[in-house]
Order: sequence, then structure tokens, then C-alpha cells
Amino acid sequence: MIGSISIAYAVRSLLRHPRRTLLSVVGVGIGCGIGIIAAAWIRGAAEMQIRAASESGVGHIQIVPKTWPARRENTLRLPRPDQILTVVRSLPDVRATAMRARSSALLAFGNRAVGVEIAGVQPDAERASNRIVFRSAVTGRYLRPDDTGCAVIGKALARRLRVRLDDDLLVTLAGRREIRSAMLRIVGILETGSRELDAGICHVTLRDIAELTGYEGPAELAVLLKDYRRIDDTQRLLADKLAHTDAAVVTWREVNRELAANVEGDTAFTRMLVMIIIVVVALGITSAQLTAVLERRREFAVLAALGMKGRYVVGVLVAEAVLIGLGGALAALALGTPLAYYLATEGVDFSSMMGGETAICNVLLDPVMYASVGPWIFGYAAAVSLLATLAASVYPAWFAVRTDPAGALREI
Repeated sequence: MIGSISIAYAVRSLLRHPRRTLLSVVGVGIGCGIGIIAAAWIRGAAEMQIRAASESGVGHIQIVPKTWPARRENTLRLPRPDQILTVVRSLPDVRATAMRARSSALLAFGNRAVGVEIAGVQPDAERASNRIVFRSAVTGRYLRPDDTGCAVIGKALARRLRVRLDDDLLVTLAGRREIRSAMLRIVGILETGSRELDAGICHVTLRDIAELTGYEGPAELAVLLKDYRRIDDTQRLLADKLAHTDAAVVTWREVNRELAANVEGDTAFTRMLVMIIIVVVALGITSAQLTAVLERRREFAVLAALGMKGRYVVGVLVAEAVLIGLGGALAALALGTPLAYYLATEGVDFSSMMGGETAICNVLLDPVMYASVGPWIFGYAAAVSLLATLAASVYPAWFAVRTDPAGALREI
């Protein structure tokens, strides 16, 4: 009963000064609304970077030789790749798979030579899973499963070597026992939109790279999931299922550490922004609540004289904070959600700001960035608003409890 009386008293106290209460609610709403917009934007940026990394050849998850995380050598090969592929494809969360092998090589045409990393791929799987392939403009064609001695290169690489379709490139690389050379006929030239990325593209079939290097089989199995939020769970599941093999299950973060650090930095920035919002909002609400406590010192003194214990006085102030917090959450949703929704549906086109470069860390990015909205916004607004207002009620509540009733009643 005391609880309901405290809530009723808190409501009456807030309605006693409607202008101050409204300003407090609006202040909380503006601060948390900014937080909603920032969180939605940074979540969207993180999702975009994860999607771009996974679809640029890395995959959400990669299965690699057991010693690859420590050695990162292109000569390592997957043990029993067909058995591993069967296990991976049995999982319901898997959307696509692609096997690859890589080797550092020197491409030459005439008196011009360029060092690149050749990727041996499964053409059909690559077309279905790698945005560097399926989003690029292709002059000529992409690789076919039955191709032999064929290559697809990037446009910037073709310009550096001054080659065209059907020209033959001399490739030289370190094989298993000796330096090997072969001729590759150019059947396609890819243009991704990034000069940096185009300068390093050279795809051949898995069969060709095995013949060139002398190392049979794929070196990695990239796995794309239907939902990136299942990465950690799927990694643990695959690690259990493949524990008997000499394979390691790693995520895109371990493969592309630079981009992972960028995503983690954005996440840390979001958390710091939330803390700043909570502090700023709490300071503003603390000032308003402390003013209200000072105005009601005699009231609290009378309540104490009538037998109300200190914890109930604290309950009154906490109830006021909760009511202001809930009002602030609604105001934050009203102010922040429309703009967050606009950013999620329309996005912001950064292509003009990129100067023609749409890649970073060998990842082909989307030129239009979108915010990410969802049911989480409601919980976010309520949590931040309530945390800020409850933090703001600590000092006023402590001050009210510490007030001497007799001294307060003697004041005129």
C-alpha cells in the first residue's frame, strides 16, 4: 500500500510543476533520441562491413588447416576437404560455400611484370558467393569449371601489364620443389570500381593452381551464413563436429583483422556515446530533481514526522525518476525513430566522397550505407532513459534522506 501511495505522491509532485516535468522529459528524449540515431547508424555500418567482408571472399567463417592461424602460409592444404564440405553443408544456417587456394606469383607480359596473389577458385561457387565477381563489370567472361590455362584479372592489373582479352600471360611461382612457369590466357577482365582491388585480382581454377604449384586440394573453405548473428554459435558447432580432423574453424575477424578492428572501434565509440548521453542527461535531471527536493524539504519533514521511513522517501524520488524516464523513452522514440528509419530505408550515398575507391582491406564495400533499425530500439530507448534518470535520482534521494526534519520544519 505504501508503494501505491508513493507512486501517487510522485505523480502529484510531477504534475505540480508541469513545465519543469515536460522540460525534463524533452531533455531526456532529445539525448536518448540522438543515441538511437547514432546506435542505428553505427549498427548499420557494422552490418555493412561484416556483409562486405564475408561476401568479398572471406566468408563469415573459414575452415582452414590447423596450423594456418599461426603460420598463414599458402602452401597449407585442407585435410579431407570433401568430408569437411559434407559436414558444413549439413548445417541449416549455411547459405553458400566456396573452396579456394592461393599462391604468390609474378605475372609478366613483354617486358612488364607485376607481383600478385593468384586465387584458385571453383567458378560456379565463386560467382554465387563473391561480390568481387557477381557485382563487377566483366569484359569477356568469368571462368568456367572446365577451363584449363585460363585466367580472369582485374582492370587495373590489365592496364599495368597492358594486356587485353585473349593475351597470354607468363606466370612464375614457387612450386612444391622448384620454380614453375606457365602461360595463362586472359578470358575475362573484372572492374570492381576500386583501382586498388582491381590491381590484385587474378583468378584461375582450383585445378590449374594445383598443377601450377604442385599442391593438391583447396587451402580454405569459406562459409556464408544466412544470418551473421549466428557466426559465433556456428563456429563453436563446427569446431565440435570437426574436432577429429586437422582443421581449424576461424571467423572473418581472424582472417581480416584490420576490418575487424574497425568494427570493434565503431562499437566502442557507440558505447562511449551512450555513456556520455547518460552522464549529460543525468546531470540535467539531477539539477531539476534537486531543485524539487529543496522546494519540498518541509513536506518531507512532515512525512518523516508522521512516520514515513527514509526508504519510502527514496521510493518517491525513484518513482519520479522512473516516470520521467518512461516519458523520456517515448519522447526519444518519437524524435529519433523517424530519422533512424529514414537512414535505414534511404541510406546515405558515399560514392562521391570515396573518390572512386569502394574497397578497404581487400573488401568491396557498398557505396550506400544504411542504418539498422529493429525492435531493439524500444529496449534501447527504455534502458538508456531509465538508467540516466535513475542515476540522476541518487544524489537528490541521498540529500532528502539526510535532511533533518526538525531543522526543515523550523525554516520559514
